[in-house]
Amino acid sequence: MADLKQFAEQLVNLTVKEVNELATILKDEYGIEPAAAAVVAGPAAGGGEVAAAEEQTEFTVVLKDAGASKLAVVKAVKELTGLGLKEAKDLVDAAPSNIKEGVTKDEAEGLKKSLEEAGAVVELK
Repeated sequence: MADLKQFAEQLVNLTVKEVNELATILKDEYGIEPAAAAVVAGPAAGGGEVAAAEEQTEFTVVLKDAGASKLAVVKAVKELTGLGLKEAKDLVDAAPSNIKEGVTKDEAEGLKKSLEEAGAVVELK
């Protein structure tokens, strides 16, 4: 029983990047879709079913793929996030990656539109 408690503690303490990597591993190696992984991670993160029933007010802008014009996407990420060129490039190279978290719906849609115009594939969560 102590091993499960330790495992649960490790899951709760994962960073966003680690959760994304875990979702990729679950999908690629075990055929478990990331949506199923989010359901598992949701209650552990304190979201629970109550949050799912409420209307979403904070969004995360996720870069799924840089597309064909990677340089334009890197420039757009740099401008939209205020990151340096190297940090923006690293973020684009690490796709899927979160561009901004906890933004309003209007801001998230604006970011998505700008990134898609640069050629990126973007998702709002």
